Amino acid sequence: MLADLGYSRGTDKTWVYGALRIRDGTELTFCASSRNSDGWIQLPAHIAKANRRGPIVVITDNLSSHSSWKVRQWLDRHPRIRQVFTPVKACWLNLVEGWWRLLRRAAFAGQTFADATTQLNTHAHPWIRGRPPPQPRTLRRTFVYLLRGTQH
Repeated sequence: MLADLGYSRGTDKTWVYGALRIRDGTELTFCASSRNSDGWIQLPAHIAKANRRGPIVVITDNLSSHSSWKVRQWLDRHPRIRQVFTPVKACWLNLVEGWWRLLRRAAFAGQTFADATTQLNTHAHPWIRGRPPPQPRTLRRTFVYLLRGTQH
């Protein structure tokens, strides 16, 4: 299901679930009609399909639908997927928050989720916490000062 991005009020809502693979910056999004455990379970299922081998660690916030009984049962049946929660009041530790900022910016530009995800994936690069080290400055000129002792 594709949904146009846009802001509106009313009963017709579409929830967006998304994942960011920080190793290479690849993103995955899909829409769900509700924000509940069933919608959440679809996200790790999509992640598992996109990543066929190896262990998967899903870092998430502490929303109750992420830790419900239904979700825990599903995770028990899929042992290669492990869910890790960010500490309470520390969403800045979750790198996906920066990615959501980019997706919201695309939403206000009028793109669909599929188009925005495709566009962001064409320019994907690894996500690294913190700022890159500053580039070394090159000096245009070198001044040499000769300090001499004063002679009387």
